[in-house]
Amino acid sequence: MRIAKEHKNPLPTVDIIIELGRKGIVLIERKNHPYGWAIPGGFVDEGESLEDAAVREAEEETGLRVRLKTQLHAYSDPKRDPRFHTVSTVFIAEAEGIPEARDDAKGIGVFTEEGLPGPLAFDHSRILRDYFRWKREGFKVFEM
Repeated sequence: MRIAKEHKNPLPTVDIIIELGRKGIVLIERKNHPYGWAIPGGFVDEGESLEDAAVREAEEETGLRVRLKTQLHAYSDPKRDPRFHTVSTVFIAEAEGIPEARDDAKGIGVFTEEGLPGPLAFDHSRILRDYFRWKREGFKVFEM
């Protein structure tokens, strides 16, 4: 099979919904475009597994060491990131401690479903809607 010289692939990313016990989930306020509040995450490095990228990105952005619990879903809408086409694998993780805004986060907070900040960056409102629905109803929440 031949691949054209101009062939471009979507960029793999991870997002990590970090649960801090019953307190809520950790969101960061982005200091770079696109601005807004976001689920911690970022790009997968060459030679890195999705799981390793998720653990690394969580610690880089929040200072928390996480334990991955499960994969929630993959999100691939070409318009999900206004900069370029990305495909994100979303993980649910748990952690203990006090999150700190690090790396490309200018702010950080712990939020419940009822108290989510705005605006949310990327397609994170959809991801969080799916997450909270999954928490209530289980795995049969994704429609194709």
